[in-house]
Amino acid sequence: MTVVAWQDSRSTDPWPNRAGRVWVQASDPLLRAGLRSELDSKPGIELVDELVDAEVVVAVAEPALRDVPVTATRRLVLIADKPREVELWTAVERGLAVLVPRAEVTTARLLRAIADARRGRGDVPPEQLGRLLRGLSLLHMETLAPRDLTLSGLSRREADVLRMLADGFDTAQIASKLAYSERTVKNTLHGLLARFGLNNRTHAVAHAIRLGLI
Repeated sequence: MTVVAWQDSRSTDPWPNRAGRVWVQASDPLLRAGLRSELDSKPGIELVDELVDAEVVVAVAEPALRDVPVTATRRLVLIADKPREVELWTAVERGLAVLVPRAEVTTARLLRAIADARRGRGDVPPEQLGRLLRGLSLLHMETLAPRDLTLSGLSRREADVLRMLADGFDTAQIASKLAYSERTVKNTLHGLLARFGLNNRTHAVAHAIRLGLI
């Protein structure tokens, strides 16, 4: 089957010589045991007993997927045939990186999927990818744009201010160039720092650049 894949060029494996920590999630105990048995002792794999210790979660589609907590520090390999819309979005919320159709599940395929997820690579069949992209477009048009938000999580004003900070402009210069008052610029930055738990302007710029938001 043809798949559409992407790779985040900024993502590199920080532990190239260490096994990836993997948690297996399945509602059927026998299925979970079988998947763990297939992965156990394989090169590059360290099965963990606590979800909090995992770098990659291998999960079978709902209902097991609902038991995986939302987190930005973990990547998800989802095993599913034709996931429903709600399953796709639940998987995205939980860090979806690779979607493996059940018919393609082999030990070698799972090992490749885990390695891809750990390194920040993505692999989603084109049908599901198309549904996700259409959903993102609707989310932007119907929910985010009316609130002056973008898919990055920043408002357009926040993104503009951060870009100008990154270019070395001070508050007065930013206000002048964007036709805002200095108070508006300061309030924008204050709200941004509070929402993301950042310490100062330098931290905000570094955070935005690191996540590719600007």
